[in-house]
Amino acid sequence: MRNALPSMLLALAGASMLLAGARSASAEAALLPAELRAQSRTLFGTVAPVREEEVQAPAAVLGRALFWDGRLSLDGKTACASCHAREDHGADRRRFSITAKGQPTSLHSQVIFMAQEQSALRWYGDRRDGAQQAERSLTGSMGFANAADVNPLLKALGYEPLFHAAFPDQAEAMTPSNYAAALQAYQKTLRTPAPFDAFLQGDDRALAPRQLAGLRRFIDTGCASCHNGPLLGGGSLQKFGQRKDYWLATGSSPADPGRYNATKQEADRYVFRVAMLRNIARTAPYFHDGSVERLEEAVRIMADVQLGLRLGEDEVAEIVAFLGSLTGELPAHYSAPALPR
Repeated sequence: MRNALPSMLLALAGASMLLAGARSASAEAALLPAELRAQSRTLFGTVAPVREEEVQAPAAVLGRALFWDGRLSLDGKTACASCHAREDHGADRRRFSITAKGQPTSLHSQVIFMAQEQSALRWYGDRRDGAQQAERSLTGSMGFANAADVNPLLKALGYEPLFHAAFPDQAEAMTPSNYAAALQAYQKTLRTPAPFDAFLQGDDRALAPRQLAGLRRFIDTGCASCHNGPLLGGGSLQKFGQRKDYWLATGSSPADPGRYNATKQEADRYVFRVAMLRNIARTAPYFHDGSVERLEEAVRIMADVQLGLRLGEDEVAEIVAFLGSLTGELPAHYSAPALPR
């Protein structure tokens, strides 16, 4: 027994050291999400849910009807929602949408949710806000020769009372500019908080371990240098193809010169607005021309042409897992309301 006591004490001491080490490792692991959260809050920031009073504001109510009404177009069946379908999570699964003239658009339609919070709209960043985009769409996707051509349709379809309710201080409330303002008011209510926001707000269970690893990989790889802010992008214009010509990786043909199309400035050749990554896992295909179908391939291409990095399969899979945490629920009011008759 005398000889056994020291052995027992040593065993107990060893067990205590192992327990202390386990507790230390556990404590360190517990700190990792907190540290990652703090860094992510600095780089990104959260998206808040929409308030019901915003949804019910008269201008937003009018805008919702306009957004879903295909009768307000040259062919009588093309709506804003035609290029931003609910079943496509507010984007368009087609490479190019079809206009009211039966022609394909020149750029792939992006997700509509929270698009109004970007610094500029469209791939070229050539629309200052949603109102300008909506008014220009009257002579674009909606097919009219002049923006004012929508007015007779609005009147015939019984929209006049809704315009007066939305713009009560204006004698001539039913105008193309107010049409555009109402559409912008509705689109501003289309917000999609996601599990990533819950994580940033303190929920350690909001992201799976694989998604946490992907968030760390996303930051460490350098993706967040452009894809930052609450939308993880949408706030800057960058050349697509910093390290190599993008079309060599995407297979794009012809190669789109980007913002150069709008400005004719050589410095804008191959410059595009950085895409926001909110809801990206549900809004394929990818890039300005919808040239890439799979998110894994889009991630691999971006690392290659922008950062000069060759990511392995596991690295790509981690980032894709994280991007899945940016998918929010479809807003309940992202659907067609009862329309005027």
